[in-house]
Amino acid sequence: MDALALVAGVVVVAATAANVIFTMVLPRRPFGLDRYTLLVARAVRAVFMWLSRLARTYEGKDAILAPAGPATLVVQLLSWAAGLTLGFGLVVASQHQAFGEALLQAVAALFTVGTLHAGGPAVVPVDVAAGAMWAIVVALQIAYLPTIYAAFSRREAQVALLESRAGLPAWGPEVLIRQHLVGILDTLPELYGSWEEWAADVAESHTTYPVLLLFRSPEPWYSWVLGSLAVMDAAAIHLAAAPTSAGSRARLCLRMGFTLLDRIGVSLGWAIESDPDPDGPIELTYEEYAEAIGMLAAAGFPLERTAEESWPDFVGWRVNYEPVAYRLAERLFAPPAPWSGPRPHLAGGPVWPRRPPQRHPDEVRALHPQHAVVGRSARRSRRRTGR
Repeated sequence: MDALALVAGVVVVAATAANVIFTMVLPRRPFGLDRYTLLVARAVRAVFMWLSRLARTYEGKDAILAPAGPATLVVQLLSWAAGLTLGFGLVVASQHQAFGEALLQAVAALFTVGTLHAGGPAVVPVDVAAGAMWAIVVALQIAYLPTIYAAFSRREAQVALLESRAGLPAWGPEVLIRQHLVGILDTLPELYGSWEEWAADVAESHTTYPVLLLFRSPEPWYSWVLGSLAVMDAAAIHLAAAPTSAGSRARLCLRMGFTLLDRIGVSLGWAIESDPDPDGPIELTYEEYAEAIGMLAAAGFPLERTAEESWPDFVGWRVNYEPVAYRLAERLFAPPAPWSGPRPHLAGGPVWPRRPPQRHPDEVRALHPQHAVVGRSARRSRRRTGR
């Protein structure tokens, strides 16, 4: 029995240490022991999703779900502490000690860096090993957090920049409409290029550190999933309905975008279709697509093809990313934007982005001449006072 306890203790300590290394040191997609962190994340997410049902509005649910990411980090750290306590407790118990006293000794050594002894007879090598190992785990966790939050900040900076282009919540056709209304269609290749680079960064960071998936945006209606989906939909519409002006950046953005989603899906253990049929079905209906094309035409966007003509090409692009995007949006409880799939835990349909009215200075002066006078007086006042 003593030998069995010793072997079991060594195995538990080794497995816990390996999981710590694979999670915080080795930059790879979760595999083998590293998938334990995914189990922890799923358990924490399930608890917070259950609690979110207490709120009725999306904002209320988002507020409840916001601590899920940090809570996962805490639970993960506590689970490592439990694993080391159990492992070292079994090792101490193998030295002819009662299991309760052995666990007490392991806990005392772990959290006092081996300086405090409790329980039965002292086993100095185990006390020192337990204290040293926990000190290493804490040091790695301290170094791990800046990496996590740096990746989070890079992700959210790009999402925040998209608000003025795609509205809240983000929607693909709205990207094209707003770009046209303010006369900056020439910046679309730059937008596609920046989101291609963003997708590569997120694909690396969010598969290496899956806990980032549970870190929600600071604002309720921001979402990196919706932002990525909106830009990809905009690129797909552009390539399908106005291929001459779309350019190669749109194609590259799409390819990196659905590569990002596929890599995240694989890291979560989902079955991903690596080469979907371009003529296969999608959940978005032709009527929804035709309505969006009609909105683009009404806004004056330079379309080259009708909805009926462009629909097959659009389907050929969207079939690559729609299934994973919808599943990820539902799993992470993204805002209920158009074209982003159902939200089973939220009543009501999609929320459409609000577009600010298009006004020009001449129009404002014509409608409200007194405002124009006040504006000029205020400018003169600021010039006189130097403000």
